[in-house]
Amino acid sequence: MPTIEEVNDALSNVIDPELGLDFVELGLVYDVEVDGSTVNITFTLTTPACPIGPQVSEQMVEFVGELDDVDHVNPKMVFTPPWSPDRMSEDAKFALGF
Repeated sequence: MPTIEEVNDALSNVIDPELGLDFVELGLVYDVEVDGSTVNITFTLTTPACPIGPQVSEQMVEFVGELDDVDHVNPKMVFTPPWSPDRMSEDAKFALGF
């Protein structure tokens, strides 16, 4: 069974193409649950109008699915609560000039 840290490490490969930073650093991953060989990921986008949702879901399935003992990856996109720059890591804030 993978750890939350291993899942987050895998999710760090999911990059926002406009900002050039990963979803974890941007604070776009709201929750990760590991239930045996199933990983449930709750995430958001910087804006509901962002067109990359399907691409992001596919990348999450790909990268997290490569972890040992993972058989199912269930990404779930939500928009509540809305994302804000306050959710970003300090490194991401620095990189983007916040």
